[in-house]
Amino acid sequence: MVKRAIIAGTGALPALLLAGSPAHVVSFDDVPPDLPGMARLIPARFEKLGKLFYDLSVAGVREVAFAGAMSRPVLDPGQFDAATAALVPRLTAAMAQGDDALLRDVMALFEERGFAILGAHQIRPDLVAEAGALCGPAPNAVDVARARAVLDALGPLDVGQAAIAAQGQVIGIETLQGTDALLQYVAATAPASGGVLVKRPKPGQDLRVDMPAIGPRTVHLAAEAGLSAIEIAAGAVLLLDRAAVLEACAETGLALWAAA
Repeated sequence: MVKRAIIAGTGALPALLLAGSPAHVVSFDDVPPDLPGMARLIPARFEKLGKLFYDLSVAGVREVAFAGAMSRPVLDPGQFDAATAALVPRLTAAMAQGDDALLRDVMALFEERGFAILGAHQIRPDLVAEAGALCGPAPNAVDVARARAVLDALGPLDVGQAAIAAQGQVIGIETLQGTDALLQYVAATAPASGGVLVKRPKPGQDLRVDMPAIGPRTVHLAAEAGLSAIEIAAGAVLLLDRAAVLEACAETGLALWAAA
């Protein structure tokens, strides 16, 4: 019996977790995952969490993993089941505190019902990198230090997981819009001649959910923004298709390093 379920959002990660590791797939109505022909589908609605917990238990699921992008839903109170209606005050309070607080509370709801939460890196350890060079020379140490300092300072405010520095100046910070939007903004407003994108989890972030990630598109957008390197946190940033990421680095000449 399959004992694991993937709470699937959009993007490449759900398919990567399913590769070679059978699991049920929870697909919410408003967030169709890019998994054509998938088996063991458990349909779900955000307004009916009680039914989802029941369906998971009936399917014999004991472990769940959150994978892929998922925006905050617009809820229809008329569709709430009894379990979800009882949770509304708790979830409303969590939403008011930011994404990290909301994710922690959602994970707690699953754990309170006996489900173990797995991180993507626990299912696919090959999706994270050990410290060292993945491609190219070491990034500029001054720019790395500057970007890291900004992330350390903003982490408690639940702002973002990436910053860009060039020639010692911060030229972009990730916010709710994400890393792609950050890189496109820099390309349009302050294209750098060199510079480093630093991507790291927020201090104290639970890496079982919403672990930072980069993919080949990240590399190409970084190159378009004029950057020379990307530094990621070793063991704490997902490479969404390592081979494709390294191929993109080779094509663009962008360096990629993992650091503690």
